[in-house]
Amino acid sequence: MKPVYVINGFLESGKTEFITFTLGQPYFQIRGKTLLLLCEEGEIEYEEELLKKSRTEVELIEREEDFNPSHLLELEKKHKPERIIIEYNGMWNFKNMKLPRQWRIEQQITTIDGSTFPMYYTNMRSLLAEMIRNSEMIIFNRCDGIADLNNYKRNIKAVNPSADVIFEDSNGEIDEIFEDDLPYDLNQDTIVLDNEGYGIWYLDSMDHLERYFGKKLQFVAMVLKPDHFPQDYFVPGRMAMTCCADDMAFLGYACQFAGAGALKQKEWVKVTATVSREYWADYKGEGPILHALSVEKTKAPKDEIISFT
Repeated sequence: MKPVYVINGFLESGKTEFITFTLGQPYFQIRGKTLLLLCEEGEIEYEEELLKKSRTEVELIEREEDFNPSHLLELEKKHKPERIIIEYNGMWNFKNMKLPRQWRIEQQITTIDGSTFPMYYTNMRSLLAEMIRNSEMIIFNRCDGIADLNNYKRNIKAVNPSADVIFEDSNGEIDEIFEDDLPYDLNQDTIVLDNEGYGIWYLDSMDHLERYFGKKLQFVAMVLKPDHFPQDYFVPGRMAMTCCADDMAFLGYACQFAGAGALKQKEWVKVTATVSREYWADYKGEGPILHALSVEKTKAPKDEIISFT
């Protein structure tokens, strides 16, 4: 079976940029030829040096009727590639695509220009749906200045719930946590944070602290008592491994608690607290401050260290 990689999307959606990036990566410098089938020509062209280095042969198929199993087999016979990349024409209905029986789609990726997505979603929804229905990955690029990316994600998930949705702006991938992705319910009376939940909450509160105003949180934490802290403050937190065993950090925010003076360094407690935004010198400005409703001694969790790997 011949492995096939399909990159689809409307014209100028970033298909060529994605394929160019892929061809240039060290992991793609593998044995044999790659046959790149272009089903439309955009403004960006592939550099000859890159094609030569990656042993990539390019064939242009301008008419949809020429994209048929017989012609595709002719091109395979001509170039004898180890793999095939198809830069598919977004105006061709994807459900009409027919490949030779011995070709197998290994991966399908759809690229979308975030700035024009609402227009295509409104006016060409059926074509767009066919593109993303079987795509493992949906890449939204040019997302600079777009506020409601969560709505974009919901639109995609309505068609393909299992797709990975990635957003990128001019600085690269947007490391965003959306409310729908949180592993806990923000509408609970008390949001109970397990190991995964604590790590996600810590990161999310850096960018979306307003989500937690007026909410009650509960989690198990280790006590940290910095020498310079006021008597009625401590830091409940968890040790986290961010990439490897040598890269450890203590993740916690300052917490106001009248009984903080009686707490012991590194003991384990169950904290129930509310969240506010206040000035704190260690933050060099405003940041999350917890106000404990209760702090109870407890046993250390089975997994004392949380991980982001």
